[in-house]
Amino acid sequence: MTASKYITLFLLLVPTLLISSASAFANQKGWGNRPLVPELSKRSEEGTKKREKWDLIRFISQSSKFITLPKPPLPLPGITKRPTKVYPGDILWSSDSNANTNKNLKFTFAPLDDVVMGGVSSSTFSKGKWSGTVSDSNSGGFVGIRSTPFASAIDMNQCKGVELRLKGSRVNIFKAVIRDSTDFNGVCWTSAFGGDKGMAGGLLANLGGNEKGEEYTVKISFEELIPTIFARTVPGQKLSKRTIQGFQIAYSKFLFDGELNPKFTLGDFSWAC
Repeated sequence: MTASKYITLFLLLVPTLLISSASAFANQKGWGNRPLVPELSKRSEEGTKKREKWDLIRFISQSSKFITLPKPPLPLPGITKRPTKVYPGDILWSSDSNANTNKNLKFTFAPLDDVVMGGVSSSTFSKGKWSGTVSDSNSGGFVGIRSTPFASAIDMNQCKGVELRLKGSRVNIFKAVIRDSTDFNGVCWTSAFGGDKGMAGGLLANLGGNEKGEEYTVKISFEELIPTIFARTVPGQKLSKRTIQGFQIAYSKFLFDGELNPKFTLGDFSWAC
């Protein structure tokens, strides 16, 4: 795979993002089949017993930014918009307002932390800078950013993956997530990247650059993505590259199926472009 075969998603910030609106717990395995209602199918939480006051207002503020009405899988004349086609080399998003991004794509990124699961971790995101505090109280332990809803789905069928351009530490392990539905807790197509050797859990993470704090790139191949819900693998799924609905980056205590992230630390974090 060459770089020309990847769509470029400029994230000029440090990858401390944690994936999604989903967390995993110790000693869990993957789903036997895709749950119809994931929220009702979670196993009992086996995480930390520490408890702190939960912030209902922040929960509403964060989650409301990503809720959209269900959309039909195929465009309906006069009702839904056709997917926006993108091609290898297109820039999907950048913190640089002067960047030559695809003019048909109008979205930004906003925090989506474990407050949506009852946790107390918090982060902020502005102009490519992402910072905050990660806590495992209330069985939490992740922070993340997620793209705001698209006006229409993105058709990436001509592409082989997504390229992230990041700036900051490469020591920690993060998750990159692609979504192909508007379901709030739908399937998260996930890949881990980072760590001392640029590898995480055996997953592909092609990293350029080699110094802490410098700008580098990560190439996420569609073929390497693992379907998950609440960080638990889901069998029998197929990525729809013609209906991409969202992107996320996450920094989590867990990787997949209860496996702990060996390059994760609690506390404050801050990165700048």
